[in-house]
Amino acid sequence: MTFSSYLNAVEAALKLGNATEHTFRGDLKLLLEGMQPGVTATNEPKRQKCGAPDYQVTKGGVTLGYIEAKNVGVSLEDTENGEQMGRYLPALENLILTDYLEFRWYVRGELRLEAKASKWNKRSGKLERDSAGIAAVETLLKSFVDQTPQAITRAQPLAERMAHLTRLIKAVVIGAVKEGVLSDELEDLWTAFKK
Repeated sequence: MTFSSYLNAVEAALKLGNATEHTFRGDLKLLLEGMQPGVTATNEPKRQKCGAPDYQVTKGGVTLGYIEAKNVGVSLEDTENGEQMGRYLPALENLILTDYLEFRWYVRGELRLEAKASKWNKRSGKLERDSAGIAAVETLLKSFVDQTPQAITRAQPLAERMAHLTRLIKAVVIGAVKEGVLSDELEDLWTAFKK
């Protein structure tokens, strides 16, 4: 799917007036899979330790990155500063946050690029396309799928990643205990630790 076709599909869905965040999922999947041969974008993949990002992007069985999508017009600034992204940014090395028109790409928790292809004008019922923004989004997406998983070749980076994952697991377990939603295994461990 070309980026122009993608925007046409988003615009057509928005014109109906009943679109939700999920309405555009198939269109973004097709766009991503057209970026590079062999790329697969799985909508609603299995849950990660940090939560459930909307897409997992893979190539040849290797995860390239994740995407969290919000409905068109949702503030990405607010989302970026929210609890969900607070879990995703430190845990997911290659991540995009999008409202399907604006895209923010994070690598190892740091914002690398952001671009906005167009703006939805409710009054006219049309997308206000920005050619420079479209080119920037295409570059961002190509860079995202070209990102290779970082190999660990030294003890220090491995120790840092493991420490980070340990803190993340701790936060998830504490949250599960507080909410009372423990798996049978965690319930048994929790009971054993209390004894």
